[in-house]
Amino acid sequence: MKPPGKMRSAFEKGGRLERFWPLVDAAETFFFRLPVRTAGGAHIRDAYDLKRMMMIVVVALFPSMIFGTYNVGYQFYASAGISADHIACMLKGLTVIIPLYVVTFAVGGAWEVFFALIRGEEINEGFFVTGALIPLVMPPAIPLWQLALAVSFGVVLGKELFGGTGMNIFNPALVSRAFLFFAYPKSISGAGVWTLTGDRVVDAYTMATPLHLGIEPKGDIITHLSANGFDFWRMFTGLEPGSIGETSVIAILIGALILIITGVGSWRIIVSVFAGGAVVALVCNAFAPSPASILALPAHYHFVMGGFAFGAVFMATDPVSAAGTNSGKYVYGFLIGALTVMVRTLNPAYPEGMMLAILFMNLFAPLIDYTVVQLNMKRRVRRAAG
Repeated sequence: MKPPGKMRSAFEKGGRLERFWPLVDAAETFFFRLPVRTAGGAHIRDAYDLKRMMMIVVVALFPSMIFGTYNVGYQFYASAGISADHIACMLKGLTVIIPLYVVTFAVGGAWEVFFALIRGEEINEGFFVTGALIPLVMPPAIPLWQLALAVSFGVVLGKELFGGTGMNIFNPALVSRAFLFFAYPKSISGAGVWTLTGDRVVDAYTMATPLHLGIEPKGDIITHLSANGFDFWRMFTGLEPGSIGETSVIAILIGALILIITGVGSWRIIVSVFAGGAVVALVCNAFAPSPASILALPAHYHFVMGGFAFGAVFMATDPVSAAGTNSGKYVYGFLIGALTVMVRTLNPAYPEGMMLAILFMNLFAPLIDYTVVQLNMKRRVRRAAG
């Protein structure tokens, strides 16, 4: 199908509206196929491209989106002591999720268009995945204006100032969350922000997350969590307060399978994150002064608490900010998991850990790759000489 072209020349090079060509290009790319298609020649034909990769990541996020939507509504009615059916929970969750996504894509999309116009470049799909991720790492009660500021900070300072999609050092979605954590800590930390509540909260409802309950347990930490309703199975399924997309490990694992089977997500990083967390948790268990210490928390509990699983699957595997070499991915992932458990157990002021661990390792990912390449070169030189 040929795109409409009467006014197209005004936007092309030399036209009076040349500056706005990225908008025309974006519309044509989205609604039309290319006017000239390659029929043959020396081109590598592959079904894998940036758009397809973005779509696969978004599809992998669907289980977490759907469950997160349901859980927001479920927690709302549970906090009020109301027994609501599944449809009512989903509808209530949609009233929260839809505004978050509208604000995220409106603000982030506006910044993408702005920088594309300034640079005279095409509007790419880089924000598509970032925009899908940001609401899922937010508490459901986050004010929309704070979300807009966080998206702006993540897109502008986390990506565009580095050159745009593919050039960023840090994961933009986590930069947005880090901005909220340091600029508006009351909105994204503590025990009372992870549930959307009405005017009335019943006494039997616990608004604290398992991570907060684990800071100062009364008695054996596992018994303490179970006494407050957080047994392993509940944390594995995800019917608990928390960030919208991070509570259900089942939904996250479905997404992980999609990413691994399609080759979009690195299984080396995912497995290494869990291995690093397990090793450090075992060391902490060995030095735990008592069963009441958070050091005594078993590794498999760390995996189902907070954003550990979500970060390992969807954040640590960002192909732009993660290590690129196969050996480097093992080191990169292992250190993320290890740092996460270390922060959780040794720093009670910040019981999560995953966000800062990933951002910290984003910084060292190029150094890890450089070291791996240099060691490989030295090994080949020795092999050639010997």
